[in-house]
Amino acid sequence: MEQQKLNPTLVYVLAILGLLCCCFGGLGFILAGVALFIAHNKLKEVKLNPENFDASSIKAMNTAKTVAMVILIVNLLYLVMTIYRISTVGWDELMIQSQEMMEQMQNQ
Repeated sequence: MEQQKLNPTLVYVLAILGLLCCCFGGLGFILAGVALFIAHNKLKEVKLNPENFDASSIKAMNTAKTVAMVILIVNLLYLVMTIYRISTVGWDELMIQSQEMMEQMQNQ
């Protein structure tokens, strides 16, 4: 019987998109969470029948799961920081600071 290969490409794509969405107040945790969920489920299938899967693809999926987990943690930390800043400084003040930074960058 031919061994199946796990394809970690979807996990990597979702995790990287989650990292890019980190700039939107940490909302990339959604994509990173989905990537982690997919990787975890695939590795759970491997634990049931390890002889049916290629060892190198299992290692690649473990790496993809680690990447998704790290990006998820980064996004969650950024989300917590964003919530903290909104609760302490206020939304209006954050928007004023953001506008001032944009004007400074345009003037340079």
